[in-house]
Amino acid sequence: MPRIALVTCRPGPEVSADRDLPGLVGALREAGADARAVVWDDPDTDWAGFDLAVIRSTWDYSWRAAEFLAWARRTGAVTRLANPAEVVAWNADKRYLGELAAAGVPTVPTRYLAPGEPAELPDGEYVVKPASGAGARFAARYTPDEHDTAVRQLARMHEEGFTAMVQPYVRGIDSSGERALQFFGGRLLHASRKGAVLAPGTPYDARKTAHPGLTPWRPTDTELAVAERALAAVPGAPELLYARVDLVDDEEGRPQVMELELVEPNLFLSLHTGSVAGAVEGILDAARR
Repeated sequence: MPRIALVTCRPGPEVSADRDLPGLVGALREAGADARAVVWDDPDTDWAGFDLAVIRSTWDYSWRAAEFLAWARRTGAVTRLANPAEVVAWNADKRYLGELAAAGVPTVPTRYLAPGEPAELPDGEYVVKPASGAGARFAARYTPDEHDTAVRQLARMHEEGFTAMVQPYVRGIDSSGERALQFFGGRLLHASRKGAVLAPGTPYDARKTAHPGLTPWRPTDTELAVAERALAAVPGAPELLYARVDLVDDEEGRPQVMELELVEPNLFLSLHTGSVAGAVEGILDAARR
């Protein structure tokens, strides 16, 4: 009987509940696994006692990045960690978008402002968010008239040690939304579409709905090709148990990568209930290897 940890985090005011977790634990147990949800920073957990630790909803990791990455290295040294610690470290810093672009993957143009660097901001509408972040935390949309507010956000982020990302606001989100293509065991599991997260005038430190208007989506051949190119560009071509590729359309309507989620992506299994069996099969296969 494989022992499997589905890794999550402690509940808190800035952490959403993982709606998929109870059902996934139950489905794994029904399939014959000794599965349980385990908090990643629980000091009493013996990670070596598991055959597999699957990072699922460690949704507080981005503001404890150094601590979390150290945990991933330690855990990956004593048991099989999915995704691997080196993938987690690479994907936890969104400067990976520059590497994807250099590899020829269509991506949203991105500049990075590290602490101490001047606040050089675009002339058009743009987005500021942290290079290590999740759930739209510390993300906001600005017009040129809101320059002073954006500068204050950058100062706050830099004070807390965050490197900022600056991207043009992709207007295609307003019409065609953002599409999330979920892969499991190297194969497309399902896809979803959601609306725009960042409404004009919403403060960067306000809590936001991370997945508004989420609906099932059938990806186009072009979307699937871009997603597969992005995954092929991950350094070292590692074996990924799960991956989510978030796509938006550029001004010509062509899909480009907004984010590549390899750490703790929401699988949206509550929306795609038919995908639970595929996720369970993939987890069990990984645990047996």
